[in-house]
Amino acid sequence: MRRKETSKWEFGDFQTPVDLASAAVALLSRRGLAPATIIEPSCGVGAFLVAALRAFPRAECVLAADINPEYLAEAGKAVADIGEGGRCELLHADFFRADWRRLIASKRMPLLVLGNPPWVTSAELGSLRSENLPEKSNFQQLRGIEAISGKSNFDISEWMLIEYLRWLEGREGAVAVLCKTSVARKVLVHALLGNASLSSADMHLIDAKRHFGAAVDACLLVMTIGPQRTTNECNVFQSIEADRPLRSIGLRDGCLVSDASAYDRHPHLRGADAAYTWRSGIKHDCSKVMELEPDGHSFRNALGESVLLEGRYLYPMLKSSDVASESGIRYGRKYMLVTQSAVGEDTSSIRNLAPLTWSYLERHRASLDKRASSIYRNRPRYSVFGVGDYAFAPWKLAISGFYKSLTFKVVAPVRGRPVVFDDTVYFLPCWTAEEADFVADLLNSEVAQAFLGSLVFWDDKRPITIEVLKKLNLRALAAEVGREVEYAGHARRRRDLQAESSGGQMALGVAEAPAEYATPGSKVSRRRTVVAAE
Repeated sequence: MRRKETSKWEFGDFQTPVDLASAAVALLSRRGLAPATIIEPSCGVGAFLVAALRAFPRAECVLAADINPEYLAEAGKAVADIGEGGRCELLHADFFRADWRRLIASKRMPLLVLGNPPWVTSAELGSLRSENLPEKSNFQQLRGIEAISGKSNFDISEWMLIEYLRWLEGREGAVAVLCKTSVARKVLVHALLGNASLSSADMHLIDAKRHFGAAVDACLLVMTIGPQRTTNECNVFQSIEADRPLRSIGLRDGCLVSDASAYDRHPHLRGADAAYTWRSGIKHDCSKVMELEPDGHSFRNALGESVLLEGRYLYPMLKSSDVASESGIRYGRKYMLVTQSAVGEDTSSIRNLAPLTWSYLERHRASLDKRASSIYRNRPRYSVFGVGDYAFAPWKLAISGFYKSLTFKVVAPVRGRPVVFDDTVYFLPCWTAEEADFVADLLNSEVAQAFLGSLVFWDDKRPITIEVLKKLNLRALAAEVGREVEYAGHARRRRDLQAESSGGQMALGVAEAPAEYATPGSKVSRRRTVVAAE
């Protein structure tokens, strides 16, 4: 990567087009904002700076800063060209090292913090070994496993916007910035769950592809701060020019919902369900070794190796694309090597129970040992995660986390073997076909779709998550659609079946006797009928 490209990536350098900056500032003026002080902490070459100086002639002071001295010089020239040098204070500074509280302490209110903060994540900067980062801290207050599994990665602009809100604590003013919509929502959650005195909040969607060549969903986020909070919602507009919102997102029961009015029609459906717990698929972090495709009477891995393995630890698997396929579930494309039936289980027994499988794992020890996630540390060699009785339930109700569809599908066992998923799929384990059909009917009902739809933000990379799914109480849903008696019967039956099982695959009745060798090429017809191998 050339230095110029690296620098652009490192500093999230997407300079704001003049027309976009002008339209954004014109919107603020139409809304009646009249700042005494304007602050732009990352001004770049000055598009927002010039637009703000022109739109707010009564602002007493404009404080602008940037880490790039060349950009700052261009911004200074642009300000001089419109004869506004007297009101403008330009500062060459690193945002993360400057003493902003001191700099703005004496500035008159109301304040307006505006601009276009960097569009780059902490993980991307880490890969560049960049120092253009805030001091490390768990500012999102994530729990241990969430931080370990990557949820601690954050957009630099998210950190900056939260700082802007801190500057405005006890003051009057507004924040108006261009950012990813995902960042805007995180900042709103922070503001609504914290002490920010929001008077209003609006998101105006923008075409980031046209303006910046960036394939992300983005917006102009405008938050006004007053003496006390007067709103728990944020209006979403189709564009900067639109005068009527598409919908309102809002804080409900401690979380942000994508459609507040739709959620408010069914708030009683929210809550934990004691009988049904959503699970994610199996996490192994080594698909080239652990996932295999049928190849005649053997299997082939992604390294191009043809291998023959015992069937004991091989299971038919589905990925998100297999579950979400519009033509029906695509069984039989892949198999997964599942080395444990419970997290932390000793794997050394594989050596005697399945010597071919053990030999295969040993040949690829280096790849499996170098898996980066710390969840594998101090665990038995060749460990996986996301395993338990639920992973080997014969029937499952599944949905893809990546595809933009709230379609729940029944997944059948294949030749007596339970189907497993990769960790992009979420599922409810079921112990009978009748139970799986019943739960599918509930979740695909109009009521369930409306409630879950009010929680999903479709522009997220993974719009459907366990956090969203577990907010729907199936018992309350069954009562809503008049099927509470059926729900009680299925819940009682699943408790009995779970109690009968000892935690192994045999107890679940899905593999009476492992085949000497796994037989690839099997498939199922429709969603229940198991067909013999070809």
